[in-house]
Amino acid sequence: MKVLVIGATGAVGLPLVSQLVDGGHEVVGTSRTHERAEPLRRLGVEPAVLDVLDREAVRRLVLETRPEGIVHQATSLAGGVDFKHFAETFAQTNRLRTEGLDNLLAAAQEAGVERFVAQSYAGITYARVGGPVKTEDDPLDGSLPESVHGTIEAIKYLEAAVLDVGGIALRYASFYGGAIDPMRDAVSERKVPLVGDGGGVWSLVHVADAAAVTVLALERGASGIYNVADDEPAPAREVIPAMAEALGARPPRKVPAWLAKVFAGELGVIIMTEIRGASNAKAKRELGWTLRYPSWRQGFPVTYGVARAA
Repeated sequence: MKVLVIGATGAVGLPLVSQLVDGGHEVVGTSRTHERAEPLRRLGVEPAVLDVLDREAVRRLVLETRPEGIVHQATSLAGGVDFKHFAETFAQTNRLRTEGLDNLLAAAQEAGVERFVAQSYAGITYARVGGPVKTEDDPLDGSLPESVHGTIEAIKYLEAAVLDVGGIALRYASFYGGAIDPMRDAVSERKVPLVGDGGGVWSLVHVADAAAVTVLALERGASGIYNVADDEPAPAREVIPAMAEALGARPPRKVPAWLAKVFAGELGVIIMTEIRGASNAKAKRELGWTLRYPSWRQGFPVTYGVARAA
C-alpha cells in the first residue's frame, strides 16, 4: 500500500520506513526540516517537510499524496526526558498527540484513508498496583505526580480518538538501539544511577522490533490497543547494569531514594522503584509478531557490544 509516515526520521521512524520499503510498500515520510528529510530519499522514501500542528499543511499533504495508510510517529523527545521538569519536556509531544492527531485524522477522513496507526506509550502509564506486568486491559495510573497528568491525558485522548475511527494505538515500551538513543548516552556517561531498591519494572523494545510490529499492525491489525515490548520486563536494578556492561561503561552509582528525589524529582524515583512492565502477549498472538531480540539480555550485547569493543 501507499503509506504516509509522520515523524519518519525518529528512533522508530527510520527503521520503520526502511522495513516498509523492503516489504514493497510505497512510502512518503515526513520530518520537520529539509536537512533531516534528505536521508529518507536514500532509503527509497519520498521525503516531505511537515509541521503536524499546521492543519492546512497536513490537509494539503494528505490530499496530495492520497495514502492508503498513515502512521503517526511524531514526538519531540530526541533530547531525552528531564524527569524533574517532565511537564516541560513533554509539552510539545502532548500537542503532537492531541492537536497534531486531530489534524491528521481530519485529513485522513477527507482523503478516505483506510488504515491509521499511532504511537502511544507504556513506559510509565500503568497503575502501580497488583502484579509487576500489565496487559492492555489493566487501568492506567491515576496517581502519578501532577507534572505527568498532561501526558497521561494526551495518551488517553490519542487512544480514544484513534479507536473511534477504527485505528490502532501502539503502546511502545522504552526504545533502545536507535540512532537516537538518549538512554544509551546517559548510561555511557554514568548519569543513570540505581535508586533505592531499583525495583521498578522496566519494559524495553529494540527499535527494529518496534518497527516490525508497526508494519504488522498497519498490514493486518484489528482496531485496538497493543503493548509493544520484549518478552522480559525486569527490574531497573538488572537492566541498567546490563546496559552499562554492554557499553563498556562504569557500573551505575547507587543513590538513596530521598537523594534522588532532590535531583530527579518524585517521578524519577517512581520510575526507578515502582513502575510496572507491559505484556506483549496480545501483539504476539494477534499480529503474529516474532521478535528479533526477545529480551534486552540478548539485544544489549548485540546492539552495544560494538561500542565496548571499540
